[in-house]
Amino acid sequence: MAVAQAKQDALAARIAGLSFDAAGWQGALRTEALARLTAMGLPAKRDEYWRYTNPATLVAPQPAVATATTEEPALFTDLDCLKLVFVDGQFDAAQSDPLALEGVSLAVLSQAKADIHWAADLFGQLEARGQSPVQRPLATLNTAFAGEGVLIHVTGKPSKPISLIYRATSAGCDAILHHCVKMEAGSELTLLEQGTAGARVNLVTEVDIADGARFHHIRAQGRVENDSTLTHIFARIGQEAAFKSFTMTADGKLTRNEAVMELLGNDSSAHVAGAALGEGAVQQDDTVFITHAAERCESRQVFKKVLKNGAVGVFQGKILVKQGAQKTDGYQISQALLLDGDSQFLAKPELEIYADDVKCSHGSTSGAIDETALFYLRSRGVPLRAAQSLLVLAFLAEAIGEIEDEAIAEAISARLQVWLDWHEQ
Repeated sequence: MAVAQAKQDALAARIAGLSFDAAGWQGALRTEALARLTAMGLPAKRDEYWRYTNPATLVAPQPAVATATTEEPALFTDLDCLKLVFVDGQFDAAQSDPLALEGVSLAVLSQAKADIHWAADLFGQLEARGQSPVQRPLATLNTAFAGEGVLIHVTGKPSKPISLIYRATSAGCDAILHHCVKMEAGSELTLLEQGTAGARVNLVTEVDIADGARFHHIRAQGRVENDSTLTHIFARIGQEAAFKSFTMTADGKLTRNEAVMELLGNDSSAHVAGAALGEGAVQQDDTVFITHAAERCESRQVFKKVLKNGAVGVFQGKILVKQGAQKTDGYQISQALLLDGDSQFLAKPELEIYADDVKCSHGSTSGAIDETALFYLRSRGVPLRAAQSLLVLAFLAEAIGEIEDEAIAEAISARLQVWLDWHEQ
């Protein structure tokens, strides 16, 4: 009873200063989400999936104060993209491209007030499905109170990616963003994300992928010292459809990325990967839950973390194979490279299988740089720091290899090299 009351007290404090909008088609959906949130309360350290990461920073009523930090140089500058810019959690039309792209219908959440909107069948729906068997109340809080986001309806194969760019200019900005992506049958889209939306960020993305569609997602999270970022991706994947997501995380006070995917159609696939770099008072948490509910489906979870000077890395990954999901191929690997004795890697890999004709595996390791490989490079004239950087990038290569677009993969590798150079100074 005391724990339940503490969760309710934390919820009341967290939402006290938030604005609830019950207008238009979103109203009933937000009201339903608020009712679910009230029944759950906010997460606590004793909850099973929060044992490694204290949620206090994410649920405290006052956001952290952001320190002045040089903004990261923009990524993907050589790519032709449709740019949508969010400043302090709000859409900035002046800095964004026009909302027009062949094969795609675009709208801004705060401006989509019509009573009839396609997103009414998606907004909050996948988030609600993702509450079982594990409750995710901070995602429900997002559905109830998100003030901004983008609604993307993909009917074809647009000629260029959509790039979501986040910028924070106000100290202590509390950003709550909610994106919806609906992929029609046979469509294909690449969605890029980069930057930091505020000192405390709660971001939810719901992706509904119809039969034969392909969704590519690449995200780069910044290195602001005092920001706390929580993201959720909820995906529903149809027959012969594909979902691929890669996240690069560099520093940040606290980052927790959750991915919840359902493979509902036969011969579908879901790949989730991440490359994380952290130094000092940094905690980076990747929590993934993939449900196989159809036959001949494939899933891959590939996470690599490089940790230094007391940084903490967390991985919690689960593969659930339901009864009847025969011929499932599930692969999960989480590894950490500890560059000193002060950092730590906490891992919780899980398999839960109710079908008998499956191929599922998981593995998790942590260790230091291979001294033999380092000696080999040094003996051939490679300077120490350059040799260490080469071995770190080689360690991260499997995760980066999940990116299909070579130009994007090269941009990610180049940014990782910048981080390594910056931390060697």
